[in-house]
Amino acid sequence: MSPWLPSIAYGNGNGGYWDPVTSTINWCEEDYYATPYFAEIVNTLTNLLFVYFAYLGIQSCRKQGHDTIFLVSFIGYLLVGTGSFLFHATLKYPMQLVDELSMIYTTCLMCYATFSYSRSRLFSLYLALFLLSLAIFITLYYHYLQDPAFHQNAYAILTAVVLTRSMYVMELSLRPRLKQSENEYKLLHKRSMTVDEKLVSQGEDRRDRKILGMMWAMIGFGLTTFLGGFFIWHLDNVYCSKLRVWRREIGLPWGIILEGHGWWHLMTGTGAYFYITWGIWLRHCLNGRQDEYDLSWPRVWSLPEIVRTKSLNGDARSDPSKKKI
Repeated sequence: MSPWLPSIAYGNGNGGYWDPVTSTINWCEEDYYATPYFAEIVNTLTNLLFVYFAYLGIQSCRKQGHDTIFLVSFIGYLLVGTGSFLFHATLKYPMQLVDELSMIYTTCLMCYATFSYSRSRLFSLYLALFLLSLAIFITLYYHYLQDPAFHQNAYAILTAVVLTRSMYVMELSLRPRLKQSENEYKLLHKRSMTVDEKLVSQGEDRRDRKILGMMWAMIGFGLTTFLGGFFIWHLDNVYCSKLRVWRREIGLPWGIILEGHGWWHLMTGTGAYFYITWGIWLRHCLNGRQDEYDLSWPRVWSLPEIVRTKSLNGDARSDPSKKKI
């Protein structure tokens, strides 16, 4: 224990309420050192961020009239946090499955939202069946292998696919030089743009460039936070034995700062929230509703929200009852 910091010594962790441990993986945080009711108290309580952010997201979807798929995604996000809370509190294998597989299911929901947009009902049906089959396969094969590396790789691949596709669609749909040119307009409509149409088009291009800039800022912040959490978690795994010694040397509560998996929860939870919020804004832009919805993100350290803009009479321009899947 450090002589220059007021601190409390770590407990011995002689077992707890949920013993024995049945999960296939146990993280670097020591078990039951603070209370017999939470196996990993920091890894447990940091999941409350998911619960709080999910509440904000669900409330925003209901209030602002966002598409139903994003409401379901925030419910999945809530399930991730709840499952992780129960897993780290108990270190039981069934709770481990709830934690890890809910991450796969929620990412599959975002995959459906990304790839089904503006496609036919038949394509959307086949996509839903494919993603359902994929989720079932990952569930069964992971239960058979019981190898966390398989889950981590599957989650990483799904996340990379969804993120790459979303960025491609964003650029293709909003970047002015990638949208319909004046010559393409002439071929499609059999006439040239009028002066007023050109002015409107130029104004929309300026608007979309501004939106793109803000979207890339959201992506940069969210992705940096997410990957930063992954990096800290990796260090937590590699240097676990040293970190445990250091935590005991400085005591509580200062040792909490060195709980890398807890930082992983906080940072990936924040990054995931940014991704879902960006997906909401992108969907409204793809629907041509850039003037009806705007980003509210007053400070970098605050949470972004997509809100309906107000018309001159104070009423929302969009009808929240007209939702799409």
